[in-house]
Amino acid sequence: MKTVSQFVAMFVLSAAFFGLALFLPAGTLHYRQAWVYLAVFIATTLLPSLYLAVKHPAALQRRMKGGPTAETRPIQRVVMVATVAAVVVQLVVSALDHRFGWSSVPPTVALLGVVLVGVGLLVAQFVVIQNGYAAATITVEADQPLVSTGLYGLVRHPMYFGALVMMVGTPLALDSYWGLALLIPAFFVLGIRITDEEKMLTEELAGYDDYVTRVRFRLVPGLW
Repeated sequence: MKTVSQFVAMFVLSAAFFGLALFLPAGTLHYRQAWVYLAVFIATTLLPSLYLAVKHPAALQRRMKGGPTAETRPIQRVVMVATVAAVVVQLVVSALDHRFGWSSVPPTVALLGVVLVGVGLLVAQFVVIQNGYAAATITVEADQPLVSTGLYGLVRHPMYFGALVMMVGTPLALDSYWGLALLIPAFFVLGIRITDEEKMLTEELAGYDDYVTRVRFRLVPGLW
């Protein structure tokens, strides 16, 4: 029950954070796209997390211990600060774009954005269900197994792939093309995080060297 109560508190704070980052710059609560975005965020995050709370509470605990202060590697602290900043700026820019009409996203494209947000979040949640050691911080625990099947058989970092898909869909879902510009620095920061993480995994996780030779792509199949 303690894990559930902690998750509920963190979930409420996260939803409030997203709401403030959207509705304050939008200057109104009459922002239909933002409400749809929040609904998708809540649905695709809450239900899988409650499942984890019941079936795999240790995995949910690992996911809740995140943020810059939770990282043990100095470069990852910097990366996490940059990641949070990129997310906030993307939300704010998208809301300002909607408010001032800098760009116009057709309803069909906005719907595609909503689908991408939902798919990205579900991929990230499924990764945690498949790999209970997929923590929010860069760490290797004692006796941690190497997971190489399922989504891990497609790319070496499927959770980050899900996050990238979500970031592509977010501005579109929020009625903004300008928000897509934040993908460039976000991808750069993600590349730094992955490169440093793989260095640690190669050193500390048994079998990771062989896994790298079998699964060639880190993030996007066919690209990188």
